[in-house]
Amino acid sequence: MADVLTFTDRGIYCPAGDFYIDPWRPVPRALITHAHSDHARWGMDSYLSTPGTAAVMRHRLGDIAVETIAYGAQQQIGDAVVSFHPAGHVPGSAQIRIAVKGQVWVVSGDYKTVDDGLSEPFDPVPCHAFISECTFGLPIFNWTPQDILRDQINRWWADCATSGKTAILGAYALGKAQRLLRLVDPAIGPILTHGAVENTNEVLRAQGIALPATIRVDATVTGKTHPGALVLATPSALGTTWAKRFGPSSTAFASGWMALRGVRRRRAADRGFIVSDHADWAGLNAAIKATGAEKIFVTHGYTSAFQRWLADQGYDAHVVSTDYQGEDFDSSEDAA
Repeated sequence: MADVLTFTDRGIYCPAGDFYIDPWRPVPRALITHAHSDHARWGMDSYLSTPGTAAVMRHRLGDIAVETIAYGAQQQIGDAVVSFHPAGHVPGSAQIRIAVKGQVWVVSGDYKTVDDGLSEPFDPVPCHAFISECTFGLPIFNWTPQDILRDQINRWWADCATSGKTAILGAYALGKAQRLLRLVDPAIGPILTHGAVENTNEVLRAQGIALPATIRVDATVTGKTHPGALVLATPSALGTTWAKRFGPSSTAFASGWMALRGVRRRRAADRGFIVSDHADWAGLNAAIKATGAEKIFVTHGYTSAFQRWLADQGYDAHVVSTDYQGEDFDSSEDAA
């Protein structure tokens, strides 16, 4: 029986429907799992995504031809039937289910199994073959529980405010920044945002996603004008002239990479919060088991190690080379 999907130099391709999923080169028809820039790129003739992803893509990519599809709705494309299902990664993110002649394959894009209170919660989709990320596919990666994370961040911010410092927290502009906004306590002080973060906030607020009040950082905003503030910035903005306007400060990263010893030290951060919008080790294993799939393809992250682990567990596991990046704390991620 022919494979439902093939792996090409343009992206993941479905011959039966003549479409690509998250292609990294221009193609006639692209189905998009989510709006991060390594999965949703400019130059496709047409796009299909959830409404939430479409809104962010229009913000990032401009005037594009994009159709939308609701979670769970089925659409016939050629000889394939496709549907989109929550991935739990960022608002609007989806796993894409493709059914062809009784065979069901699922492309996860990026995902996490923890309900972050912001994104539509991950929904396992039964399938014969599952294409999974494994950005954090080693046992060392286990995320801080949400309630403990909330206490850690708010305690750090409050301590900074008490000592006359600005708390500067680095996080991706789409997804993680808004997740953190939902965790912090606005009673501690004002919340300031890098322009890339605030642009995304505006897009998500327009979709009805509730976020606390924030203040966009411009030339008039400094540590003196807003004492005791929390600043949400893209990771690439930390340590730059932009950040120095806040005067005495404490810098922190919110990243899954904070689980590795030495990373925070190399980045000269005062604090590291272990959190990611990707699945940790337990989440990856739980998600794959929940699909019931026998064939697993791993696309980006610790692919070789995770493939060997899956093979040892009895899966028909394979590594696929892609242009997806996973989580990179040096990236501004969707800074436009």
